[in-house]
Amino acid sequence: MGDALRYIGVAERRARLALRHRLAPRARVTTPEAVADALLALHGSDPATVYLAVGARLADPAATVAETDRALYADRTLVRMHGMRHTVFVFPTESTAVVHASTGLAVAARERAGLVKDMAKAGAPDAAWLKEVEESALAALARLGQATAAELAREEPRLRERFVYAAGKPYEGVHTVVTRLLRVLGVEGKVVRGRPLGSWTSSQFRWALAPRHAELPVAQAQSELLRHWLTACGPATEADLKWWTGWKVTDVRRALTAIGARAVTLDGGTGYVVEDDVDAVPVPGEPWAALLPGLDPTAMGWQARDWYLAPELRPGLFDYSGNVGPTVWWNGRVVGGWAQRADGEIVWRILADEGSGAGEDGVGGEAKAAIEAEAARLAAWLGPARVTPRFRTPVEKELVS
Repeated sequence: MGDALRYIGVAERRARLALRHRLAPRARVTTPEAVADALLALHGSDPATVYLAVGARLADPAATVAETDRALYADRTLVRMHGMRHTVFVFPTESTAVVHASTGLAVAARERAGLVKDMAKAGAPDAAWLKEVEESALAALARLGQATAAELAREEPRLRERFVYAAGKPYEGVHTVVTRLLRVLGVEGKVVRGRPLGSWTSSQFRWALAPRHAELPVAQAQSELLRHWLTACGPATEADLKWWTGWKVTDVRRALTAIGARAVTLDGGTGYVVEDDVDAVPVPGEPWAALLPGLDPTAMGWQARDWYLAPELRPGLFDYSGNVGPTVWWNGRVVGGWAQRADGEIVWRILADEGSGAGEDGVGGEAKAAIEAEAARLAAWLGPARVTPRFRTPVEKELVS
């Protein structure tokens, strides 16, 4: 009996999510830095996601945009850079070294080799030329502080060099060195995304030099990343960990051993928590609702999602590539979707079975009142801003039509 693994059920997993992801009202925080530290990573592929994810977790979201801008562009306590699965995230700046060494190095090597290979096939200049242009571009970026790709190309005209990619293939195209090179430099941790050209919802941005960071051993960095993520998202299965990190299963297992992770029993099999995280977590004292954006790190946190997202809800809430759209949450599970219409109205729809509201899973009057309050809270801090998710989903498109 003493060797039996502790069982962590759905109710406790939802309680952990509510508290550690700063979604229950009493768990909300006061700064974007506190949000990012709690979650480790905020999806940055859609610029608006970062702000919406922060606003959903602030005790007072009125200053969401100003405070997130401060953290990203003035204080540089948060940084937008490539991370897991070759995806752009926003991380606490002190996590830069860990993210780069744990997930970026292998991807970066492939990206650079791919660019050199594509240029060689097209008869473009060689790797030595590319390295020279790269050094000149980085020097220009240091002088300018921040710059768009076009501004960098004015400083270093060789960045305008064009070459044909995949000649003769259906997807043949013409690439510019600056576009491909900046992508490589981003994955290599040499440059990061800077201020957008327009408002906080803009997908056009400037580039800046990456903050200096130590070069960590890969195994050490992977252990540190896994520990931080499991603290926020544990318990998680080995499959969850492999999917979220993008690592080989051997890397996941080595990191689990290195941090002394503890195995627990889940409804879906064996999961893992950090060594000192086996004690029971109480259910939050009050019921809670949340409106989370597309690609929110909570909705995208695990590969196996049945414990918070019913399979029958997925077709309406995900796009064809597996990107989640805006979701409505009640007591730790997804119950519907939401959208913002052209006039600014926040509209939502319950997709889960409606109940009396008396039980934890009921989507009754109490739930609807709480969701409506969250919709009003969101509309208030958005003000005149209009947000359209980069990755459109069936429910979101229906709600705005």
